Amino acid sequence: MMLVRPLSLAALVGALVWVFAQNLSLGLARTELDQTLLLTERAVEAEVERLRSLPSVAAEDVRVRNALAGVGALQAANIYLETVAVHVQAGDLFLIDARGDTIAASNWNRPGSFVGQNYGFRPYFQEAMEHGQGHFYGIGVTTGVPGYFLAKRIDVGDARGVLVVKMDLRPLQAIWRTADADVALADENGVVFLSARPDWEYRPLRPLRPDTLAELAVTRAFAGVDLAAAEPLLAEPSDPEDAAGNGWIGRIATMPSTGWQVIAARSTSGLQLLSLGAAVLAMFATLALVGTLKAWDQRRQIIALRLSQSDKLESMVRARTADLAREIEARTQVEVDLRATQQALVHTEKMAALGRMSAAIVHEISQPLAAMEATLSAAELGLTKGDTATATRLDKARGLIRRMQRTTKHLKSFARKDVAERSLIDLGAPVASALELVAPRARDIGVVPVFHTPGERIEVMAGVVRIEQVVANLLLNALDAVAGFPDAQITVTLAAGDGLARLCVADTGKGIPEADLPTVTEPFFSTKVSGESLGLGLAICKAILSDFHGTLDIESEPGRGTEVTVSIPLAIATGAEAA
Repeated sequence: MMLVRPLSLAALVGALVWVFAQNLSLGLARTELDQTLLLTERAVEAEVERLRSLPSVAAEDVRVRNALAGVGALQAANIYLETVAVHVQAGDLFLIDARGDTIAASNWNRPGSFVGQNYGFRPYFQEAMEHGQGHFYGIGVTTGVPGYFLAKRIDVGDARGVLVVKMDLRPLQAIWRTADADVALADENGVVFLSARPDWEYRPLRPLRPDTLAELAVTRAFAGVDLAAAEPLLAEPSDPEDAAGNGWIGRIATMPSTGWQVIAARSTSGLQLLSLGAAVLAMFATLALVGTLKAWDQRRQIIALRLSQSDKLESMVRARTADLAREIEARTQVEVDLRATQQALVHTEKMAALGRMSAAIVHEISQPLAAMEATLSAAELGLTKGDTATATRLDKARGLIRRMQRTTKHLKSFARKDVAERSLIDLGAPVASALELVAPRARDIGVVPVFHTPGERIEVMAGVVRIEQVVANLLLNALDAVAGFPDAQITVTLAAGDGLARLCVADTGKGIPEADLPTVTEPFFSTKVSGESLGLGLAICKAILSDFHGTLDIESEPGRGTEVTVSIPLAIATGAEAA
């Protein structure tokens, strides 16, 4: 009778501790799994987003567009796609025509090439042809290698096709397995296609409906896998965010960008052992405690009091330590943010100071320069007819003054931010005016710019004076580029198409080095070694065109010339604003 009550108490305590430990361990496990879900989801999204815009960017290349339109060499498109795929580590890139046939691919020279294969049955091709973009995960029908396909429709005149990038996500799976991260990815139908557990791969989470199986068979998403015979992973219907199977529990989250389901799991055997160990330990502790109570009741009270105080003190120390750690982390982050803000403020103040300095320079020297030019003109009137030496010196001085005036004019344009007033104009008018403005300079060089016009009005919403400034700047750059070249030519072409007015200024001058092309439109960048240019011309042109929703594109080949294209939306495309 003496042992019944202590044993009953120990059993009761063990049962309670087992329930508590089970619930606590499950709660902690779910919290850890939620953190794993978040990290996995972000890692997958980062990998997908890294190449999401690649089809759109690669589709703009002229070699791809010419290949689709049938006017360019397919080999050029193959080499371009291969180069891009190597540089961005994109897996495979391939171009499909409107019939679904692959006409160019990055793996054109390797076994299992996509060239010549028809992928018209793939959902990514059908979605891209219908909606402009498409995506799909599946096993490659040509190579047998699974991947995620991102597709972008290309329209080149009457020709239409799709550019596709195939991403290999298996390196993520290898990282999971190396790191013992028990995670998996399933598609929108619940079929696992990536998993740290090899036995989970290509198994559905829940039983698949017949119509789903039929759709997967048509798209050949998992060609060679018998999904109908695969055993579902979930033992029974569960909450959408919770999962449980044979000896494991997990959490499920859906990725909004792809519709995939991320599964984080862990084995329950360790949790069961932990709960059982806690229960057994609690039972022995209870028995020991009862025995101690019987033998040394008074001593137990003293020891219990000391233990309670020690635990409380230790808890307070841990809590304070955690608070201090959070405070240190917060202060560190504040210091980092403060340094970043200070650097941004310093840069902003530098640019503001540069603008004020430019305006001050213009203000201080514009009037003295004008007075000096007037004085030289007056002095020239007083010269005798035979004093050619003095006249030459006066002309040279006037040229230097005008050079300084051009410099102040550029500084004034850079420092001033004008309001972009727009009206309906014929783009040919400011082009013709700009040609007249640069005619004296062209005659000095010995080049007559050739103007090709469509013979009809090309109307845009812009400002006549500012467009004239842009064209004159481009023409002066072209004249500087061809100066000293025999048989030099400058061609100005005005045309319209695809909702855009395009003005092309081409010269046969020295060209621009390829390394300088990305920076030629930046303020104060110049390739001229004479010192006459501040490097603001193209920067001002680009700023003016951006006010009119236009763009400035530069193509150049050293030794053969430069072609600058200005594109502005036609007034037809902005009819409401023109009205």
